[in-house]
Formats: sequence, structure tokens, C-alpha cells
Amino acid sequence: MRNKILGIALCTAGMLTISSCSDYLETDSPSTVTASLAVSSIDGCQTTLDGAYNNFHVALRDQIFGNNLFYTMDAAGSDIERHGGEQNVGRLKMETFYNGGAQDVISTFSILSDIGTSDDKTAYALLYGIIPTMNLLTDGITEEMIEDPVNGKAYGEIYGQAVCMKATCYRELIKYYGDVFAVFSLQDNPTEFSSRLDIYDKVIAELQVAKDLCPELTATNKNKFTKQYAYALLGRIAMEAAGYQTYRLDVTDESRLERHPDYTDVNNAAYARPTNYKAYYDIAYDAFKWVAENPGGATFDARDYSTFFTELHGVDGSFAGESIFEDENIQGSTTTGNCERPYAIGRPATSSNKFGVCKSYGQCRINPAFYYGKFDPKDTRRDISCVVTGSYLKAGTSGIRDDLKAEGYDGKGCCYEVLLGFNMKTAADGAGIACGKFDENRQVNPYTTKQRMSGINAPYMRISEVYLGLAEAALMKSTPDQATADTYYNKTHQRAGLGTKSGVTLEEVIDERGFEFAAEGDRRWTLIRTGLIGKKVKEIKELTLKMINGLKANGYYTFENGNTIGNYIYYKGVDPTTLGLSSRLTGPTPEAMRVAGYEPTTDLEAVQFPGWRGQHDWEEYKTYKDGKWPNSNIAIKGLFTNITTTPEGYYKKPWGKAIVDQEETNGFYYNDLFKGWDCKSAPIYLVPLSENALIGGFTNGYGFTSF
Repeated sequence: MRNKILGIALCTAGMLTISSCSDYLETDSPSTVTASLAVSSIDGCQTTLDGAYNNFHVALRDQIFGNNLFYTMDAAGSDIERHGGEQNVGRLKMETFYNGGAQDVISTFSILSDIGTSDDKTAYALLYGIIPTMNLLTDGITEEMIEDPVNGKAYGEIYGQAVCMKATCYRELIKYYGDVFAVFSLQDNPTEFSSRLDIYDKVIAELQVAKDLCPELTATNKNKFTKQYAYALLGRIAMEAAGYQTYRLDVTDESRLERHPDYTDVNNAAYARPTNYKAYYDIAYDAFKWVAENPGGATFDARDYSTFFTELHGVDGSFAGESIFEDENIQGSTTTGNCERPYAIGRPATSSNKFGVCKSYGQCRINPAFYYGKFDPKDTRRDISCVVTGSYLKAGTSGIRDDLKAEGYDGKGCCYEVLLGFNMKTAADGAGIACGKFDENRQVNPYTTKQRMSGINAPYMRISEVYLGLAEAALMKSTPDQATADTYYNKTHQRAGLGTKSGVTLEEVIDERGFEFAAEGDRRWTLIRTGLIGKKVKEIKELTLKMINGLKANGYYTFENGNTIGNYIYYKGVDPTTLGLSSRLTGPTPEAMRVAGYEPTTDLEAVQFPGWRGQHDWEEYKTYKDGKWPNSNIAIKGLFTNITTTPEGYYKKPWGKAIVDQEETNGFYYNDLFKGWDCKSAPIYLVPLSENALIGGFTNGYGFTSF
């Protein structure tokens, strides 16, 4: 089936060159008659924009910030994150840069099928379906309309939001597909792909004009594009334009590029950045600095990292204080409640009925060597980002925890906590350490009727990204600003309980960003654009091999940060409320326990360490047995130490041994980690275009089939 949306977009456009800022607000061409009709009233403009927001929500939810491409290419495939519990599925090739090159891709259709979408629902089609609608608004709203004393402010706000939406769509298209075609006006009719550098320049120029037209960010409009979002988006896009990417040399002239010295070309594509990259960083610095100094309704809790994620789990209609833009989801709604992000990368849950949290697949898993060896034990973010337990609720005794089985528990009536073992299973049945930031247990009123409808919002941009983006830009701009880099690096670093640093380097800023956004889908793209992807992948592979060899030789391995992973771990079912806790959902790890190799001495400590886990207080199931709540939570011992004797009352479970067993059986934990990539060839991280997208003579690059 031909992609009708793309065909219409191409047939209704003409090429527009970059000119002065005011020219973007002028529409002298006869081809803008349609645009003029579309903006004949403010109500009509607003209706058009509202419809585009709905379509953008679908693109975010189903492709670029929740499901499909997001969990295939953002939430996995870095030194921090990867998929777990599955092997030899096609999308894992995308995660590992197609096993070192695009040549082993049998067909583009198989890849599109593997990411679970039909051709007309790909990110490519969804995003290009929004862009022509935005061109109707940006072509039709004139400078004269914006300057109108009565309606000008309203027209200006619509125009600014339309530019932001168009820019956001192009940002995602470039991130996933590389060089694409440019349609910035109804006049544009491209006959070939444009270099992403040209697209970036046009996006940046439009944002420079529109950013001050957008409405001010408040506590209640974080589901709309605001002035703070426009500035932050300008910073984000300028910084990405400055970074390393894999460029098609048949689209971008080599004279515009500066190759990374440590990488070689592949498939007529080079890993490079623009020769004028510092100019882009200058733009990013100014934009991020403005937001940092004028945050509007965005707040920053300088004391507690968990505040933001607690607020994300609040009631419908509310937004987290730190957010600049959230993709809003309404609980139980058939149109806006299909929450893919908590399901796809949230805290895993195995469920087959409606007596607790619904199933959560947990596609995003954490490399165990990163969890143990890279996080500072004092870092308050570790146990919120990375969780070692999931939720289990399944009729029958299959998979029941040993202690509950011994008590005669039949598997009905209560959702309870289980360890996430390192086996090749999914959801809470295994697959290793997962993301704890999106946990339906933490909602005020969890939705138990149907999975994927929890109502948890997706945080597309927040103020901590602005701080760390500003720190990076301060180091990389034409005239470096070390003081600013140190100041904004330390905002997140100090909040995490790690004190302050001075003289921070680019790599330290990027690593800080990794800890701040671990398991949120930021790391892969950040490492690619900063040129650190090969170094970090090599480091985690070497550390993983040391861990596996140590476990095989000694039964444990101790990392340089003092943490130890042992072959076995130990758990005991407990009721936290009988131990003195007020809730079955535990808070962040107490400060006294945030030390290297800490071992709990009591059941109370063992149920709080690591923190940020547990279960929702399900009121209706407190009469499980003799009026008592079952031991829904687990106390854990041996997580960061090597214990050789089972503690009294605890059950023994394979831990590091399971990693070794899986590596020896199928090579999952080391051999499959960026399998086939040599860490020095230009990374092929992009998505092939299907035949239906390659209309008008466009062809795939990067080694992909072109039909």
C-alpha cells in the first residue's frame, strides 16, 4: 500500500530557502491560498492545532516515546540498558547496530514487522503526517495577524506551537532515519533527501523566530508547547546538530563534515560532526541558559531525586514539577489512556487476572555490570532507576514464591513481590534488573482492569536535561565556560548525594547524564552524538567479562567501587507494616545503607535495601487468611556481598550463577552485548525505510536494501 500521507505531503509542497527571520511570517505565494483558508479564524487554527496534538500523542505513545522504535532503539542498546529475556528476535539486530553492519538485514519489511507496526503506522509516516498540517498554520498565519492588537497574541501562540511541533517531528525523524526529505512549506516539493545539516539549520532558524511567541510555562500547561519548551528544544536540537552522527556521503558533502578520528567509514557512510559544530553549541548554550534562568512553572527539588517520579504517579490532570513537557495519559481512556511507556519499560509485573497491578513487560533491562560496578553506592538514583524485584500475580501455583507456597498460598488474591532472576524469561518471571521509575504500584489509584491504561504520563523533557545540556554546551562552545559547566553539573550530582566537583570534563557530564536518566531511553542517543558510544560499549563489555570470569572462578566478583555480586542471593517474605514501616511501598534507600558492599543486619533493613520497591496497599485483599495480609514484600540479603550460608528463615536463589549459566548456554550477557560491532566502525543505528516510504526515487543508505 502506498503511503498516502507522504504522497500528499510531497505533492503539495515547494522548496523554501533560508532567508531573513521576518520572511518566515510572510505568505506572498499563490500556493498559500489553502493555508489562508485554514487560518481564517482563531477557532479554526486552534482546532487544527488540537488535532495535531492528538496525532503527536499517538506518535509519542506508539513509536517514539513509549513503544516500538522507542523500546527497540532508545530504551535498549547502550552501556546501561538492553533488552532482557529474549534472544534472536529481529529487533535485537537494531539494538546491536545490526550485528556490526546493515548487510545482515534480510529485508526492510522483516525489521518493520519485528518492531510491531504496519507500514502506515511507522514513526516515519506518523511524523510526516503531522508536518503538512503544521505547514498549513505556519504558512497561513502572517506577521500582520500576529501583530493584530486584538487577536495577535492568540495567533502568535498557535504559530509558535506549530513551529515547535514541526521541529520536534524533524528532530525525531533525523534521530531515527538520518537524512530525510525537507518539507517546511506547502510550496516544498523535494526530489531528493536533504542533508540533516540543512534541516537542522532550517529548524533552528524557525525556532529562533517562534520561541518567544509561545505561551509561558505554568504548572498546568505542561502538555502543551510553551516558551520554556521552545527554548529547551532549540538547545536540544542545536546540541544534537553539533554532535557526531552517521552521515550518508551521497547526501552530505564531505567538506561539511569532520570525521571522528577513531571510527572508519562503512557502506558509504561516515561517523562525523559538522565542521562548525561549535557554532551549534553556542546556540545551545544561550537557549539552555535562558531556560535555566527563566524556568517558569518548572521546579527542581534540590534535595530529593524521587520527588519527580512520585509526582509522575499522581492523579490525572496533574504534572510533575520538574517537567517542561509531558505526554499526558488519562487513566482508563480508550483514546488517551493507552500508556505504552509504563507497560514497555516500567517495573515488570506478571499478571493473569485483575487482583492487582496489570502486566508490565519491562523491555528495558539494566546491564548487571553497570548496576554493580558503575553506580556510586552513595548515589540516591541507583535504586529508583534500577529495580531487582517485580510484581507477581497469577492464578495457580506455577511461579509462586517458595515461602508463600510453603504457607499454602494458592496464587489468588494478592499481588506480591518477587526477585527478577537472570534467566531468559519476560515480565517479572526473570530477565534481570529492570527500570523502577514507572511502577503502577506507586499510583494513588492503580488501574487494574486492563494493561496499558494506567494513566502515567511520559516525561518528554524536564529541567534536569536543561541543566546537563547547559553544562555540556558550556564546555563545548566557542569560548568554554567552565564555571557554568560546574554549576549545572553539580545541581544533579549534589542532589544525588555525591557532593560537588570542579573542573568537570565532557565525559563526566555525559556520565552524569547517564546516571540521571538511566533506564529512560536517553543514553544510547547521547553516546552516539557525543562520540563516546564505542568507548563506553567497550568498557561495559570488558567489565562484564571480568564479572563473569570472577563468578566462575570464585563464586563472586568484587568491583572497584566495593560492591560484590555473588552466585546466590537470599530472600524472605515479610509484611513491612509489622516491622514498623507505614507502607508496603518503600522509599529511597536510607542514607546509612548507601555504602559500598552494605549488608542488612535485620529484616527491617533487608526490606528497605535496596529501596524504592514493594507493593501497593491493596485494601480489598487484606482478608486473605485469618484477617491477615500475606507477606507481600521480600527482605533481601546478599545483594552486594557474598554470603555462603543461607540466613535463617531465608530462601536461596541463583543470582550471579544465573548470569554465568546463561552466558555458557547462549552467550546472552557478554557475547550478545553489541554482538558483531567492533567499536570502531561507523555505527549503523538508523532504521531502514520500507518500499512504500521510498517513493519518488528516494533510496535507502547505510547498507540497507533499496528494492
